[in-house]
Amino acid sequence: MNMASLAWTAPVAGALALLTAYLLASKINRQDPGTPRMREIAAAIHDGAMAFLNREYRTLVYFVLALAAIIVIAGFTTDAMQWQTAIAFVTGAVCSILAGNFGMRVATQANVRTANAAQHGLNKALDIAFSGGAVMGLSVVGLGMLGVGIIYMIFGNPDIVNGFALGASSIALFARVGGGIYTKAADVGADLVGKVEAGIPEDDPRNPAVIADNVGDNVGDVAGMGADLFESYVGATIAAMAIAVVNEDIDPNLAALPLLISAGGIVASIIGTQFVKGKEGANPAKALNMGTYAAGIVTLVIAGLISFLGYGTHIYFTAVVAGLVAGILIGQLTEYYTSGDYGPVKSIADASETGPATNIIAGLGVGMMSTGLPILVIGIATLVAYAVGAGSGQGLFTIALAAVGMLSTTGMTVAVDAYGPIADNAGGIAEMSHLDPKVRKTTDTLDSVGNTTAAIGKGFAIGSAALTALSLFGAFATASGLGNVSMTDPKLIVGLFIGGMLPFLFGAMTMNAVGRAAMQMVEEVRRQFREIKGIMEEKAKPDYARCVEISTGAALKEMVVPGLMAVAAPLAVGWLLGVTALAGLLAGALVTGVMMAIMMANSGGAWDNAKKYIEGGAHGGKGSQPHKAAVVGDTVGDPFKDTSGPSMNILIKLMTIVSLVFAATFGNGLLPL
Repeated sequence: MNMASLAWTAPVAGALALLTAYLLASKINRQDPGTPRMREIAAAIHDGAMAFLNREYRTLVYFVLALAAIIVIAGFTTDAMQWQTAIAFVTGAVCSILAGNFGMRVATQANVRTANAAQHGLNKALDIAFSGGAVMGLSVVGLGMLGVGIIYMIFGNPDIVNGFALGASSIALFARVGGGIYTKAADVGADLVGKVEAGIPEDDPRNPAVIADNVGDNVGDVAGMGADLFESYVGATIAAMAIAVVNEDIDPNLAALPLLISAGGIVASIIGTQFVKGKEGANPAKALNMGTYAAGIVTLVIAGLISFLGYGTHIYFTAVVAGLVAGILIGQLTEYYTSGDYGPVKSIADASETGPATNIIAGLGVGMMSTGLPILVIGIATLVAYAVGAGSGQGLFTIALAAVGMLSTTGMTVAVDAYGPIADNAGGIAEMSHLDPKVRKTTDTLDSVGNTTAAIGKGFAIGSAALTALSLFGAFATASGLGNVSMTDPKLIVGLFIGGMLPFLFGAMTMNAVGRAAMQMVEEVRRQFREIKGIMEEKAKPDYARCVEISTGAALKEMVVPGLMAVAAPLAVGWLLGVTALAGLLAGALVTGVMMAIMMANSGGAWDNAKKYIEGGAHGGKGSQPHKAAVVGDTVGDPFKDTSGPSMNILIKLMTIVSLVFAATFGNGLLPL
C-alpha cells in the first residue's frame, strides 16, 4: 500500500499542536500576574532569560551558516551529498530555536501567574504551571512534525531530511550545554554563599544570585530540555525513515509510517493534557501521571488502528508497543532512584548524618546502581523490536520504530518536565515578594513533584537517546556501506577506545566549565555581601544584573568547545581513519555515554531530593548539620543532573547524525593504515 500519500498527516498534526499551544498561551496570559512587586520580579526573570537566549542564538548563527556552507560545497563538488541537505539543516536549526523561544517566553509568563494562583489553592496553580509546560511540549512536537513533514513532502528523499535532524541536534547540544552552565553557575553560587555561608533561605531576595538562579531554571530546564527532546523526537522519526529507504527488504513507501505514528502521538498528547486535573489536598503527581498514562493509552489505540487499517502490519505495532512500554518503565525506574518517597534517596539523607563526604559517596553509589535496570529495559525493548522484524529482514527498521514509539508522546513528556521549573520559579517569586508563607508551601508542593518529573524527563531522554542512536547507527552502517567488520580490526579497536573516551572528555569539559563559572559567581556574591552595606537588613538592594551577566558570559564562552568537539570528532575520525574506525567510535560513545548519562542524571536528582527530604523535617530539618551536608551534595549534583548528564545523550546522537549525513564522504580514510 502506498503510504507516501499519508505524509500530509505530519504537518497537519504539527499545525494542530501549535494551535493548541497558542490557545493555552492565551489562557495563561489572561490570568492575573499579581502585585506590582511580583510583576517586577517576573519581568526581571523574563528579560534575563530572553536576553540570554537571544545572545546564545546570535552566537549559533555563525556555526549554522558555516556548517551549511560545508554541506553546500560538498553537495556541489561531489556526488556523495546533495546541496538541498543544507536547506533541511537550516530548517531544523530554526525550528529548534523557535521551539525554545516559544516555550521559554510562555514559561516566564506562567511562573508569576502560578505564584499568584497559589494564593487561592493548589489546583489553580497546578493548572497554570502545567499549561505553561504544555506550551513547551506542544511547540516541540508541533514544529518537529511540521518541519519534517514539509521537508519530506517537498524533497521526498530521507537523505535530505537527515539534514533536519542534524540542525536540531546541533542547536540542542549548544542549548543544553549553554543553558546548563548558566543555571548551575547561578545555582551553585546562590546555594554555597546564600544557604551555607550566610544562612539565608533559598530564593531570599537578599541573595544577589537569586534572579540569575531563577533565570537559569528557564534557560536550562525549559529551553534546554525542550531542545534536547526536540532533537530526539525528530531524530528517531528521521532514522526510521532513512532505514526504510536504504533497506532493500522494506517498501520505501514505509518511510511515511514513522510520520503517521508521530502524528498520532501528537493527537494523544493533546488528549493527555486534558486529563491533568488536580484536587485540593491531593498529590499533584497523580494528576500528572494520569495525563501521561492517558497519552500512552491513546497512542497505543492509534497505533493499533493504523495497523488494523492496513498501514503497516502487526510487527510494526509490536515494535511501537515495545518502545512505548520501555519509555514508561524507564520513567518509573528513574522515579524510584530519585524520589524522596523511596529507599535510595532516603539512604543518601541517612548518610548526611556523618557529613558531606558520606553524602557524596552515597549519591555516587545510587547513581551507579541506577544504570542496571534501565539498561536491561532498553536491551529487552531492542531485542523484542528486532525479533519481530528480523524474519523479514526488517530488524533495524523495527528497532527504529520502537524509538518512534517511545518518543511518540514527547508532547506530554516535555509538558510534565517543563512544568517543574515553572513551579520552582513560582516559589521564588512568592519568597521574594514576601507573600503569605502558605503560598510558598503550596508552590513547594508543586516544586517537589517537579524535581521528580524533571528527573523522569531526563531518564526518558537518555533512554530514548539509546534507541535513537542505535537506529541512526544502523542507517549510517547501511548508507556508508560498512558491511561485515572483524572484531580484531585495529581501526575498529582504535575507534572504540576513542569513542569510549569522548563522553568522559566531554563530561570533564562541561563539569569544569560549571566549576569555573560558579567560582566567579561565588566571589561576586561574597563581594556584594561584603561591600554593599545593608543587604542583610534589606536596606540596600543587591546588584542582580551583575550576577546575570556573569552566568551569561560564562555560558556563552564555555559552550563553544564541547559543542564543536561533537561535530569535529566524527568528521576527523571518518576522514582520517575511515568508516570502520568511525563505526567503532560511535559504538564506544554510545555505550559509555548512555551509562554516564544515567549515572550522572540520577545521582544529581537523588542528591537534590535528599536535600529536600531533610528540609521536610527529617534528620533535624533546615539548618541542621545533615542539611548542610546535603546542600554540599546537591551542589555537586547540580552540574551532574543539569549540565553534563543530560548533554551526554545529545552528544552521542549528534555524533551519529553527523556521521550519517556525511557517510558517503568517508571511504577508507586518508591515513595509509
